[in-house]
Amino acid sequence: MRGRLPLVLVAIGLLAGCTHVDGSPVVPVAEQRKPVPMPVELRTGAVRSSPGVVAAGGLPAPYNYGPSVMAEGSGYRAWWCSQLPGVGPAGDDVLHASAASPDGPFGPAAPVFSGEPGRFDGMHTCDPSVLRVDGRYYLYYTGAAGDHAHGNAIGVATSPDGMAWTRGAAPIVTAAGEVARSNVYGAGQPSALFLDGWFYLLFTDTTARGAGWNGAGQFVLRSRDPLFGKGVEALTERGFQPAGSGRTRSVVDAFSADWAYSPTLDAFAIAHQTEAGTQITFWDTGFTRHPYQPVTIPGPWQEGPGVVRDGNGHLRPSTSDPCGSVPLDVLRATALAPAPTDIRHFGLDITNAGACADPVRAAAALDGFAVPSPVRTVDLVHDGSRVRFERRSAAETLATRVLDDRPEPLDPLPVRAEIPAGAPAFRSPSGEIALLDTRGRLWKVTSATAAANASQITNATPARWAARPVAGDLRPTSR
Repeated sequence: MRGRLPLVLVAIGLLAGCTHVDGSPVVPVAEQRKPVPMPVELRTGAVRSSPGVVAAGGLPAPYNYGPSVMAEGSGYRAWWCSQLPGVGPAGDDVLHASAASPDGPFGPAAPVFSGEPGRFDGMHTCDPSVLRVDGRYYLYYTGAAGDHAHGNAIGVATSPDGMAWTRGAAPIVTAAGEVARSNVYGAGQPSALFLDGWFYLLFTDTTARGAGWNGAGQFVLRSRDPLFGKGVEALTERGFQPAGSGRTRSVVDAFSADWAYSPTLDAFAIAHQTEAGTQITFWDTGFTRHPYQPVTIPGPWQEGPGVVRDGNGHLRPSTSDPCGSVPLDVLRATALAPAPTDIRHFGLDITNAGACADPVRAAAALDGFAVPSPVRTVDLVHDGSRVRFERRSAAETLATRVLDDRPEPLDPLPVRAEIPAGAPAFRSPSGEIALLDTRGRLWKVTSATAAANASQITNATPARWAARPVAGDLRPTSR
């Protein structure tokens, strides 16, 4: 009665998951004559785990699994699959809780999303994957009208705060029905991320042509529409093509996977379970090759992991070593009672990322960091360029951290704006604060930035605000 696949099928899928047959790299014909770089072997360290359970629905909840974990501001939020008596229909519910660190405790747990009778998700809502893009939250989830073993579909809901959700009118992904298998689970277990204007969706479909004999496999769709109502493309052997030509290409042979994009590594990182723990399989952004060898986060598990990500579904960089290290943390169920429960935290650091070896990767890895400039000012790295502040104290209010030294690969990045001390500041009719650069353009900042810059804030009329171009948003919450 849950969104979890039968244990015997999961076990079989994990054994098959070591082969990566369906997820083998597909090299475009034009590139086949070029030598393909060997995957880089990544070093790891700082292996860690929580001393105990970090998230639970309390004694009334018979199971807790499938978390989606978001690093937001200085804290963390988690949504996971559970069931509470008296909440909605007698099926899966999505719970939510917050914590100061991945080690929890996440609490208090509260039900925020349940089935709606008469719809495709009338009984069960499970396997949440949550994004926050442009201030809006998106919940991608598995829905079922009855028993999960008789077919699932994927839905999406939206929210202003991650708590009160408005569901879509219909599922956004249904089972392909291309192959009849004994595993009739269908389409579910979604994981979403946002990159370069695209919403990417990773999911299970046991009826797809590209799935394994037991239904294992992970498929990818993308769209610029977060509701996947238009312009949907599917990953195929020929790259991304308009959806509808079949689900023939799986990127990893597994069930219940989660994923993230790492700016530091410039790669997708897909987390899935193997006998040794959570394996991270890496793909380049075009899904043409594995740029890195897999790494494994060890420890016990009983169901798929939830990767700790930011609101866009990206891995946050290391604050102490943003060029060299990548923290990888997951929450996952570790016990059966008799269903998966006891969510704990596990993690490690990749220690040889080498992100500052060239300007492109350095710009991505250090986005949001500030560095000393050559002219005794401070540069905030932003969207592949630099925004130069005369006052270090102003840059500090926006930066993840101000580095002591400037990596040389940042030197080719253009200086897109210069903001002098005391630059005019304006408050928009909706309350946003922006500083004026030397070219007469506005940059959205925080009120603390304006104060640190000794900038007097003037209330702008709608006409005056609209008269000046907004060049960018430098606020930490926008990243």
